[in-house]
This record gives sequence, structure tokens and C-alpha cells, in this order.
Amino acid sequence: MTKLPAILARLDEGLDASLDRLSTWLEIPSIGTDPAYNEQTRAAAEWLRADLEGLGFKAELRETGGHPVVLAHRPKPGAPHALFYGHYDVQPVDPVSLWDTDPFKPVVRELEPGRKVISARGACDDKGQVMTFIEAVRATLAETGDLPIGLTILVEGEEESGSVNLPGYIKANAAELKADYALVCDTGMWDRETPLITSTLRGMVYQEVTLTAADRDLHSGLFGGAAANPIHLLARILGEIHDETGRITIPGFYEGVHEPTNAQKAEWADLNLTEKEFLGQVGLKHSVGEKGRMLIEQIQSRPTCDVNGIWGGYTGEGSKTVIPGKASAKVSFRLVGDQAPAKIAAAFHQFIRERLPDDVTAEFISHSGSPALAVPVDSPVLQKARVALADEWGGRVVSIGSGGSIPVGGDFKRTLGIDTLFVGFGLDDDRVHSPNEKYDLSSFHKGQRSWARILQALGS
Repeated sequence: MTKLPAILARLDEGLDASLDRLSTWLEIPSIGTDPAYNEQTRAAAEWLRADLEGLGFKAELRETGGHPVVLAHRPKPGAPHALFYGHYDVQPVDPVSLWDTDPFKPVVRELEPGRKVISARGACDDKGQVMTFIEAVRATLAETGDLPIGLTILVEGEEESGSVNLPGYIKANAAELKADYALVCDTGMWDRETPLITSTLRGMVYQEVTLTAADRDLHSGLFGGAAANPIHLLARILGEIHDETGRITIPGFYEGVHEPTNAQKAEWADLNLTEKEFLGQVGLKHSVGEKGRMLIEQIQSRPTCDVNGIWGGYTGEGSKTVIPGKASAKVSFRLVGDQAPAKIAAAFHQFIRERLPDDVTAEFISHSGSPALAVPVDSPVLQKARVALADEWGGRVVSIGSGGSIPVGGDFKRTLGIDTLFVGFGLDDDRVHSPNEKYDLSSFHKGQRSWARILQALGS
């Protein structure tokens, strides 16, 4: 740890140069979801490959069937080995008219006195976050000539289109990607002064259900009152999934859901997340989640069920008085703990079918399913990162779950058998996926310093 002050000083002195490097990368429009940008997307991968090669990594582009991954190795025999993940593809920029500046001409601007940001597509998601880590690696190598741990860097180009080729690539190259743990910098902070370690990620089950009654749409004047209406039936059944307390009534749904420890509850309560603060930003006032649960529990450590869409019958202009022959809905479940996706899907199917009259049938399409992820609270990697972050930010470090899902963590767990440390420095107002995306310079600068501290801690 004796070299850490020199590494941190180098990061401070080199901030402008690191911003220049980030800006050069941001200027490459790597919109991976649009085939018109295939050449530029590969150019962004090649830029990163060359940068990592210049740092002494064995770096190359690996083909996947889609956009290539950037794979770089720097082993250190006898030391722990980490696998760092990020992505170089970015979201489309439409509508361009809502951008204050050219989305691929990065600018540093001041949002308010003392708060500067870099604005461009990809500034936060995920080029800025990836470079936060790489700059820590660069400074460490410059000061010490080595890294305290072995490191493999895997940066893909299809995250924004669902990482369709990544799971297969990881499986096919599992031996080469072997590591003791993974590191991901694609998450956020609790607020501008409080770093956050994402300790759990909710899993996902996504289902589509279609109820069929009559063999065609019917005249409501002739058949109304006698023929089954699948919209009525589907709406009633979906409404029965939650009881008056907000709990989900599907039998067996809560199997594998664990209660948080008293220490976790105390930490969450200390965050004092209010309905006004959280729901007020979207024009709401009152939580409809499980009664008796803190708001922060409802959004990150409890399982959920939401109807994402429902349709059937006639929805065009004017009137058409029909009883529809079919009605459909898309329903998503967020899972926690040890809930099993296959069991949840089967229980949902049974819940629907048990409530159907004789003339109505149900068909299901399963779109996705992945279990929840959790880093053990006593994980040495998590604890070392927590101390390192506290040293850098000079205050508390929040360790909570994410209400969303980051599938690559599941791929690393299932295929490589390793846990993932999620540490990111994005902020809620970074406008990720929206016009005028930005990344705070404090996030970029102190994020570099944070990763430098974490690297040293992991090697100790």
C-alpha cells in the first residue's frame, strides 16, 4: 500500500489527459444496435484494444457472430485474478433535436457552480465508467510497473441489444476467462457523495399469456351477456395476483425469499428513502407495495409482479362493438433470494388455468428467466471494496440490492462459478439512454481513485 499515495497523486495530475482519452473514445459513434454504424462500432473496439495493448496487456478482438469483444490479459501468477466487464456500444441518439450539443462531440460544461460534467452519448453508459477503471489501472502501472492482482478485461459491443452473443462466448471460452471474481462498473451511486456497492440483483421471469374464448370476435349486441369475454376474464385473474396488502397470492411464490438481517434493515432505514423523494420525481405520492415493508425494501429486496401490457378486441379509432375472441397480456416477475424461475413460471401458468371456465383456454410464451444474484455479505472482496470506498469518499458506503437485473452477473455465476462485485459511479440524473447524457467529473475523477484503492486492497 506504500505506493498508493503516488498512484492517487498521478490520477489527480492526469485528470485532463484522462478526459482527453475518454473524449477521443466518445467521439466514435458505436451505436451497436444500428447496422449503419457497424464500422464505427468496430472502430471503438479497436481503439480500446490498442489502448490496452499500450498498457502492456495482451489485447485482441475476438469475434462473436455479432460485434467483437475486446479481450485483454495481464496475468500475475500467485495473486488473485479478476475479470473486469464493461461494454463499448452505446444507445441511439434520437431524437437529435433534443440534444443541447452534438452527441458525439464531447463537451465539459458546468451544471452549477462547482459541478462540472462531460456530455456525450456513452459518457456514463458505459465508456466513462469503463475508463474510470482503466485509468486506475494506467496510473497503477505507471507508478509501480505492475498490478497487485492478475486481470482479464472483457468489454463487449452488444450490451445495448441484449448481449445476444455474450453467454455463448463466455461458455465457449470459460477456461480462458477463469478468475476468482468479476468486477463490473456499470451501476451507480446512492447520491453524489455516497458510493454504493450493489450486493444483490433481482432475477426475472417474463411471461406472455393469451386467453382464447370464441373462435372469432363476436357482435356484442347478439352475443353480449352469454359469450365469455376473455378481456374481462384476464383482467379479473390478473387483478387477483395481489391481495389488499400488496402480497402476491400465487401459491408457493415466496419460497426461497429470505428476510434481511437486522443489520441490513438498520442500514436501509438509515438511508431514509421517502415516498416524496422517490415517487415524487415521477408524479406519484403513495407506494402500493407490500404493507409493513420499507419503501427501500419494496424496490430492491422483495419480489414483484407487474402487468407490462394488456390488449385484445378493437382499439382503433371510432367504435366497433365486439366481444373479442382473444385477450393477451405481458407479465414480468422480479425475483429475489433463491426463487426458482422455472417454478415461478409454472406456478403462474397454474394460477391462470385454475381460474378458467370450460370454454376458455390459455397459451403461454416464456420470454426470459434468470435467478437473482447475491454477493455474500461476508465476502472478503465486498468487504475490502467497502473499506477502500470509505477511505476515498470519507463517509458511509451503502450496500443494497438493485431492483433491476444485470444478466452478465448471472452468466459469470452459472458458467464461471464466480461472484461479481458491482461498483459504479453513475448518478440518477446522468440521463442514460436519453438526450444530453452526461457523467459528472467528480464521478470520473473519484471513481478512478476509488478503483485504484480497490485494486490495492484486493491484492493485499
